[in-house]
Amino acid sequence: MKKKLFLLLIIIIQSNIIGASNLLIPMDNSQKNHLKAYGIAYWILKNNVELNWLLNFRGGSFLVQNNKEIENECLIRGVSYEIIPDAKAQSILEEISNPEANLDAVKLEKAPKVAVYSPKSKLPWDDAVTLVLTYAEIPYDVVYDDEIIQGKLPSYDWLHLHHEDFTGQYGKFYRSYSNATWYQEQVKEMENKAKELGFNKVSELKLGVAQKIRDFTSGGGFLFAMCSATDSYDIALAAEGVDICEKMYDGDPADPNSQQKLDFSKCFAFNNFMLIRDPLEYEYSSIDATSIHSPPKLNQQSDLFTLFEFSAKWDPVPTMLCQNHEQIIKGFMGQTTAFNKSIIKSDVLVLGENKSINSAKYIHGKYGKGTWTFYGGHDPEDYQHFVGDPPTDLNLHPNSPGYRLILNNILFPAAKKIKQKT
Repeated sequence: MKKKLFLLLIIIIQSNIIGASNLLIPMDNSQKNHLKAYGIAYWILKNNVELNWLLNFRGGSFLVQNNKEIENECLIRGVSYEIIPDAKAQSILEEISNPEANLDAVKLEKAPKVAVYSPKSKLPWDDAVTLVLTYAEIPYDVVYDDEIIQGKLPSYDWLHLHHEDFTGQYGKFYRSYSNATWYQEQVKEMENKAKELGFNKVSELKLGVAQKIRDFTSGGGFLFAMCSATDSYDIALAAEGVDICEKMYDGDPADPNSQQKLDFSKCFAFNNFMLIRDPLEYEYSSIDATSIHSPPKLNQQSDLFTLFEFSAKWDPVPTMLCQNHEQIIKGFMGQTTAFNKSIIKSDVLVLGENKSINSAKYIHGKYGKGTWTFYGGHDPEDYQHFVGDPPTDLNLHPNSPGYRLILNNILFPAAKKIKQKT
């Protein structure tokens, strides 16, 4: 009798082993909705379940021990998945571990707490990051100058900088929009906010915010910025103690020697750039490569950038940030479209570039214990997004490779062991 019970127990155990399965979320061209797949990955982490990010395997797929709840969530959100037995999952991991294969498996451990730096008031443009976070169903908090000056950033893991001007020149929109109601209201609101928070000028407030963000990054935070928040951020840091704003922006003239007084050592990404001193020109400095991305040099059909291929085992961080089902990605304009490579610091990693015109679209670096990523352009699925244009409907672009790069950055902080390793 005892022998029969023992054999029955062995059969049950073996049946469970044979029946054990894994859920693979493919991220190659077989995936119906790449963007929502990131939301599933975040949801899994939010429920305290670890998953593997399979770098360079089928476009950067996700692998997790299967359960019915994950399957159901994939079905609800329209995300493609495959149920594979343990033996198949083990075979994939063995393939990935081959030292000759440019593959790796990164364990994602904890859902990062996400903040988006954005004004609470409605402005006539949309932010690609908030659009894709909402579409992917990844939760985030909106923070602005109040929260940052009050020291609330350390409670977050990841911060995105909204379309922003950290120099205090209101986006240099004066020439085109100084008579627009939204512009006038923005100026009034920002001037009142600066005084409320103890600053004499908006430019001084924005510098204070930039310095708090610098400290957040230095302490181990993950910073991501797009469009004008990239170059205007570094310009603000370099111009600490220097008045670079003309009278229509801050009530007094700019320092005529401001260029000579810039301190580039304070910048994250850029070096030896030239300020655009004309207050009516819609440009901050020589960092931005918008002019060389415009006709006759490039147009919507020829404006493309290429992602670099890194060693998954030796360079896991840039490999994570470049996971995609496409290597050549269509470009898109913005107030800051891309970065002149001659002005990028030597220790900055270029992740994506247009080699034909020597511009970088997607760059990454370390600062203190943290990291930052700058991504040029405004909206990956709207080549030339103008003020007042309607927001992009991501239901029409569920497989956008340009938007995937944003979401790679969202999951990056979940791989804490990789962060320490690099």
